[in-house]
Order: sequence, then C-alpha cells, then structure tokens
Amino acid sequence: METGELNHYAARYKAELLDNIIPFWTKHSPDMEHGGYFTCLSREGDVFDTDKFIWLQARQVWLFAMLYNEVSPKTEWLHLAIDGAEFLKKHGRDTSGNWYFSLTREGKPLVQPYNIFSDCFAAMAFGELYKACKSNEYRQIAVDTFHNILKRRTATKGIYEKQVPGTRPMMNFALPMILCNLSLILEDVVGNQSIEQQVTELANTILSTFYQKESGLILENVSPEGHFVDSFEGRLLNPGHSNESMWFLMDIGTRFKRPELIQQATDILLRTTEYGWDKQHGGLFYFLDIKGHPTQQLEWDQKLWWVHLETLIALAKAYKLTGNTACRDWFETVQDYSWKHFKDPDYGEWFGYLNRQGEPLLTLKGGKWKGCFHVPRAMFQLWRILEA
Repeated sequence: METGELNHYAARYKAELLDNIIPFWTKHSPDMEHGGYFTCLSREGDVFDTDKFIWLQARQVWLFAMLYNEVSPKTEWLHLAIDGAEFLKKHGRDTSGNWYFSLTREGKPLVQPYNIFSDCFAAMAFGELYKACKSNEYRQIAVDTFHNILKRRTATKGIYEKQVPGTRPMMNFALPMILCNLSLILEDVVGNQSIEQQVTELANTILSTFYQKESGLILENVSPEGHFVDSFEGRLLNPGHSNESMWFLMDIGTRFKRPELIQQATDILLRTTEYGWDKQHGGLFYFLDIKGHPTQQLEWDQKLWWVHLETLIALAKAYKLTGNTACRDWFETVQDYSWKHFKDPDYGEWFGYLNRQGEPLLTLKGGKWKGCFHVPRAMFQLWRILEA
C-alpha cells in the first residue's frame, strides 16, 4: 500500500467526473418531452421506470448548477439545471408549499410530501441555481423552502407521522446532518449571520446529543434529551451517515475557524471507519447495532456506493486539514476497495449495491434512491481536495 501524499490522485477523480460520470447522465437522464430527469437507469443507461422522485430531481438540479458555478460555465450544464428546476417549480409542491416525494413522468403527484428531505434538496437546488443565473424567483423558492424546513424540523412528517406520539419519542440524526450542509450552501442566499448561528447550533446538537462518548460513535436515534434508548432504533449505527456528517462539520470548522471542531470530527471519522469496516470481506457495513445485536435492516451487511464515497471525502478532507496519517492510510484502503468493486468498467458510472462479498447485487445505475448526486459530487470534491 502506498503511503505518500495523495495529490497524485487528483487527475484520476477529475477525469472520472468529466469523462465518465457526467457524460453518462447527460446522455441518458434528461426527459426531453416532459422536462426533469429519468433516474431509473439500467446498467447500460436504458430507462426502466419513468416515475420522478423529488429529492433525486432536486439533487440533479443542484449538481449541474454546482458544476456550472464551480467547474466551468457550460451552457449545457446551466440549461440542464434550469430544465429540472422548471419541472420542479411547476409540479413539485402542494398548496402549502411542501414538496411531494414522487411524481409521474408528466408531473402528477404520486406520493404525499411526508419526507422533509425532498424539501431539503429542493432548497439546495434552487439556492445553487440562483447563484448561477441570479433569478430572484429561484432565490425566493430556496428561502421559502428553507424557512419551511426550519418550521417543520421538530415534526418533520406532520400528519404523515406513523409513530404514536409520547410512547417512545426519538430524534433522528439525518435532518441535523443534512441541515449542516444545506445551511452552508445557502449562506449567500439566506444571509451570513443567521446561517452562522444555525450551523453552530447544529454542530453542537450533533456532538452533544447524537455523539456517544463511551463508544466514540454517532447514534442514528436518541431521546429528545439526547439519551440512549435501548431499542432497535436507539441501537442503530449508520457508518455512512456518520462519516458524511463529519466532512460537513469539517466544512463548518473551516468556514468559521473552529479547529477544535475539525479535530473532533476527524477523531469520530477514524473511530467510525475502524468500527464499521468489514474485517472479513472488506468494505463498510451499511447498518450496525451498537450492542452487536441483529438489526431490523435485512440489508445491514450490504456495501453501498454512497457510504464509501462519503467516507473518502471525509478522509481526504481530514488528512488535508490535520495531516493525520491514519486518515491517509484509511483513504488508500477505502479507495482501493471502492474503485475495485463499484466502478463499472464496461458501461460507465458506478454500481450502487454490492453484497457483503463485494459482488453487484443490482447492476442499475439509478433508481428510487441512487441518482446523479453522490458519485459526481464525490468525484468533484475529491478532485478539488486532492489537488490542494
């Protein structure tokens, strides 16, 4: 295993982004008839289902707007982002401004707005697109959606909540995690002062509520007071979520000059990666139980694309910011596994779902959960981090 500096990998990620990943999605994904994007794509890029999932539509808008803003002002990228945004603007919300979960190809609502992550990624998309084309309409959609998220954050599913209130109240890690990243993306759109206060509170919530000092790990669910709850949900660990959130915290630490936050995020990242690594077959587990009990999730031992790519981003950032050689060594290990098992050498893009042994369970390139987001975002992030 090579243990030198990592910047010689930068060209690898740049080429993968611009010569493989983006061409796959620009060729196969746009719906030229109804607008928006197809995300259910076979290994070869053929469309196998035409339903449109709001969070994947919005993520793709954000992705192409981000490429336009950060890589090159290509007209094609801007037009693709605007096309998706116009489809979302026309069809994506109910009368209260909440974003649906899914639509038909034509834009008719299929699934009610029970999932606040549709709103999170819509705000992210319109905020990034506003930076690209300075449309006040897009800015207002981003701001209104962001404020609506903050209003709903304590009861994210509203009338669609299936849990009986009061019996076992719990807080979930996913929303504060996503809000850390979303808030930084929207800083120039919403306003610097309010965002600094917001991300400071979010970082403190993660580290004082979901972080368990005894284990050094992040819990997916805790009581409203931040206490451990000995149940399926309370024992749940998601190494991918934890590691992704750690690079969000590093970005906050960098932006607001908090080196202690960067260091703590690095420590948790290393602990989580060590704990979540499959010592027998390699790769990071999808879910684990902190007490070693069986999880409810039957897919617990699958190896997923986004878990490994988000971990690579976090390890690269941590090594750049701290110089901790354990981050460098883990980066090499996770990178070797990821490129060997997830990259499709024949038809482009990356596989999403592997069994425990590292063999593809599904050869699709996109579906209900995988779209044009984690792979290209990781390629971009790693290119820029390693270039430095």
